[in-house]
Parts: sequence; C-alpha cells; structure tokens
Amino acid sequence: MTPPIKAALWMSGAIFSFTAMAIAARQISQTHDSFEIMAARSLVGLVLVIAIGWASGQLSRISTQRLSGHFWRNIVHFTAQNLWFWALTVIPLAQVFALEFTSPIWVILLSPLFLGERLTRAKLMAAALGFAGILIVARPDLTNLNPGVLAAAASALGFAATTILTKRLTRGEAIITILFWLTLFQALFGIAMSAHDGQINWPTAQTLPWLALIGVCGLLAHFSLTSALTLAPASFVVPIDFVRLPLIAVVGALAYAEPIDPFVLGGGAVIFLGIWISIRAELQRPKG
Repeated sequence: MTPPIKAALWMSGAIFSFTAMAIAARQISQTHDSFEIMAARSLVGLVLVIAIGWASGQLSRISTQRLSGHFWRNIVHFTAQNLWFWALTVIPLAQVFALEFTSPIWVILLSPLFLGERLTRAKLMAAALGFAGILIVARPDLTNLNPGVLAAAASALGFAATTILTKRLTRGEAIITILFWLTLFQALFGIAMSAHDGQINWPTAQTLPWLALIGVCGLLAHFSLTSALTLAPASFVVPIDFVRLPLIAVVGALAYAEPIDPFVLGGGAVIFLGIWISIRAELQRPKG
C-alpha cells in the first residue's frame, strides 16, 4: 500500500472523529461553554496519551527539545478550536463545516511558503474546486455576516496555521510527543479559561458521556491527522477532509432538522471532484 493511500485511510479516521465531535458538542452546548468542553476533551485525551504511551513503551520518546514550537502551535489551535465549538452552537452544522473548509485552501496556498512544498497545477485545481463547492453549499451573504459566520471563518485560518505548524513538528518529532504536548497545553488553557466568567459548570450524568466522546474523538482525530501528515504532503492530505461537508449536511438534516437542498449535493460533488484530482495526481507523481 502506497503512502498516499495510507494517508487517505488515516484521514478517514479524522473525518469520522471530527464529525462525532461536532455532534457531541451540539448536544451539550446548553450546559457547557467552549472552554469547558476543551478542558474536558483535553484531560480525557491526556490520560489516554499517557496510558497508550506507557503501554507501548513510548513515554521515553516525549521530548522538550522543541517546546516553544509546541506552545505556539497549541495557542493557535486552542483559539481556533474554541471559535469552532462556539460557531457550532449558533449557525447550522453544514455552514460551519463549509466555512471551516476554507482551511485546506489556505494550507495548499501557504505550504510552498512555509513548508517548501510544490504548488502543482493539480493542487491549485483541487483548491479552486473545493472553494467553488463551498460557495455552492454555503452561498454566503457578505452583506449580512453574523458573529457565528465570522467565528467559523476565523477558525479556518487558525486550523490552516495549526496544520502548517504540525507538519513542521512532524519533521523530527515523534507522534507521541506532539499528542502529549497537544493534550497537556490544551487542558491547561481550557482549565484557565473555564473560569473566565466566574463560573464552572461541572460534568453531569447527562453530559459526561458526550464529554468523554469528545475527548476520545479529539485524540483520535489528531492522531489520524498527524499520521497522515507524516506520510504525504499537507497540500495532499488536507483536501481529503472536504468529505466531511456533505456528511455533516446529512447529519444536520437527520438529527437537527436543518434544511438540506440540491445545492449541498451539487457542492459536495464539486468538492469530491477536487479531492479526486489531487489524489490521482499524487499517486501518479514520480517517486524519488
């Protein structure tokens, strides 16, 4: 199995995990704010990272050599993730994901500048088709932007920066190191910010299973994404995530009665075309 195919398989785990996180966050949004969700998610993830690292004998691989890089990566990610969680509670799921998916476009365009990756015609085509599909699905009204739309758009830029920083860290850092500092920093940031309003809503019997699901899926999503980034260029890996858009549109319609129309299906088809072009070009690229 070639590295691009392996990367695509890892991304399927990320797609499932991010979708499950969105559903769980929507379920508990009336009880917990985004900071509390992030704190709980990261604490669950930290326990899992330590347990898995201990069981696999990899704890000794955790390094502090590039601690500043991990710190700034997690500052950017924490900000973007909280904006994303908050946007999920105020605008439709499909709209959040559509705006979030401007992130791969930023990655494709910025990776030559910050990662030294080649900006090929196929990657530009994937970005263009992905963006066109997003516009078809979201049909944004630029004259009537609400805070939820702005938050989702800002989170996309933050996620793109996080992906670039993660790819740089994979050049020399073990995955266990990246995940350990991710969950530790995110937990510390989340706990510190949870009390910003003078009140912390502790998990209840109803919200605890959802928080646990967010924690497990959050770790699985980043493990899958990081694994994919070690196997293929960021500008190839990230466009695969476009699959989440039509998926979450269907989930929103079935679970929350959010309207779905032919524009979602048409935009999803355009997005899939862009993904296919990118994957096909990467598989045919001469190795060595």
